[in-house]
Amino acid sequence: MWRLHERTHPALTDEGGALLDEHTGRWIHLTPTATAAVLLLLSSTSQQQAADRFAERYGIPRSRAADDVGAVADVLTAQGLATRAEAQPSRRRPRWGWRR
Repeated sequence: MWRLHERTHPALTDEGGALLDEHTGRWIHLTPTATAAVLLLLSSTSQQQAADRFAERYGIPRSRAADDVGAVADVLTAQGLATRAEAQPSRRRPRWGWRR
């Protein structure tokens, strides 16, 4: 499952959408198509489901939709604005400030 980090806030705009990274205070502006990909990623249970819905919405081949949605997901993940939550959470014990 793909999701935005807690410090990343989406907003719809007249030109598509934007993401606010509260860590840096910068806005990342998205095209209307990238905004649709983000919304579908957030509302889907998997990237493949988002790509299938993207293909259906825009009437494009599923392989192209998978590439387009994957590119948006990869860029936002690489920029630290999103994460892929497929992995199990760490079961490490919390550190209390002392060293071993």
